[in-house]
Formats: sequence, C-alpha cells, structure tokens
Amino acid sequence: MTNSESFQNRLSVLHSALGIPDDYSNTCSLPLCKEPSELVDTEADFYGRPQRLTPDSFASWTAMKQAASEAGVTIFLISAYRDIQYQHDLIARKLEEGREITEILKANAAPGYSEHHTGRAVDIGTPGCDALIEGFENTKAFQWLKTNGNKYGFFMSFPRNNSQGINYEPWHWCFRSSDE
Repeated sequence: MTNSESFQNRLSVLHSALGIPDDYSNTCSLPLCKEPSELVDTEADFYGRPQRLTPDSFASWTAMKQAASEAGVTIFLISAYRDIQYQHDLIARKLEEGREITEILKANAAPGYSEHHTGRAVDIGTPGCDALIEGFENTKAFQWLKTNGNKYGFFMSFPRNNSQGINYEPWHWCFRSSDE
C-alpha cells in the first residue's frame, strides 16, 4: 500500500466515524491537505501548549511577529499544526456537544482538508481580544496583518463570503512559499 493509499484509508475511517458524507471530497471546495514531512517546534501557544510549523513557515512567522512588535503590535499563536487525528477529535467533541456535522463543517474542515495539517497555518491572537472570534477584525493586529502579512508570505484563508464555504475567520492565516 502506498503512502497516499494509506492516508486515504485513514481519512475514510475518520470520516466514517464522524458521519461525514462519503462525497465530502467531491462536494467541498477545499483541497486535500497532506501532512508535512518536516516540522519544527515553535514557541508555545497562548495556552502554553507546544506548537509546530514547517521550517519555512516558522521562520516567516518569527520575522512577521518581530516586525509587528517593532510596529507596536502584539500577535501570538493560538494554534498551528494539527494532524488528522487531532482534527477528528476536535470535530468529535463538537458532535458530543450536540452540534450537527453540517454546521461543524462550516467552521472546521474535515480531517484531511484543514490547512492546519500542512504545518503552514496559524490561528493568531492579540491581547484584549478573545480567541477565534470575528471581533479580531476590529483589532490593531488584524489591520497590521491585512497590510503586512503577505510581505511574510501569510494570507488570510477565509475572508467573508469565501468560495470554500468556511465561516469568516479573520484570525486564520496560512503561509504560502514563493514556490507554490
């Protein structure tokens, strides 16, 4: 069995366990996101949890965070890399809370389709703003990111009314290297 087949088999099992429709890969407009071959440890996130990113993503994150600081803006990690099992567990917890899978999939991509799997996505926070809320768009940090994030290879993945059908996430940014 190839690595690709093994990955697809793992996804199939995880999707089935969550009740994700069999045709999800055909109906969602998110690309399949493979896990990277190399990750490095970053600073701990806002909650003190260890985080990881790809080496290039972490170098750019570090440079961007420093530049923001020099501009008087504080940004910090809320989350970074997640493997497909973590994504499964995140969605499973929401199902246990009584949420519907169709609603969950508007906020969390199914395992295998989250940019967090790539080791290039970061959820960003700033002091004085609760984590992972639309209100982040009203912060000095968000305004700085909109103007400067792309200089460091980071782009907001899910703007309002995005074509992927994911809820607006002003805090979610993904690194895209120059060779992509």
